[in-house]
Amino acid sequence: MQSKTCCIMGYLDIPADKRDAVRWELEREVKAALEEGYTLFITEFTEGVGMVFARHFEEWRKSYPGIFWETMMSRLDQAEVFTKEQWELLGTSDGIKGLCADCRAEYPLSVTRYMVESSSRVIVVCAANGDPDTYYAIDYARTMGRDVRNIQLY
Repeated sequence: MQSKTCCIMGYLDIPADKRDAVRWELEREVKAALEEGYTLFITEFTEGVGMVFARHFEEWRKSYPGIFWETMMSRLDQAEVFTKEQWELLGTSDGIKGLCADCRAEYPLSVTRYMVESSSRVIVVCAANGDPDTYYAIDYARTMGRDVRNIQLY
């Protein structure tokens, strides 16, 4: 049986007063995906949505021990400046992918393409006045026929 893959993305810093709501909505979407047989999750290892996922992954793994988390970084050398907490969170991931050695301006689009093309479900956290990369992610996922779940901040 082939594993079902879900990516989680959002190119924004989550305001402090919205973090609980994002965590709750993300938890709801991840649990729904788990109940529907999704076992592979891909996120970026960046502040914002990726860190919300990372901070709660071990909780989900307790209830669903067979799940796998691949984390993406623009370059693996970005880990040189990680905090202790970030190193500990990174240690809970099952795979680490560095997308490019010398990233350029199109990096966010390359990440989006990789994550969407690798997944059948895409969970996107965005604001009503979201950035162009987030809107590209949503449009690209829909164009690729992916199941898009949108968590609105505002």
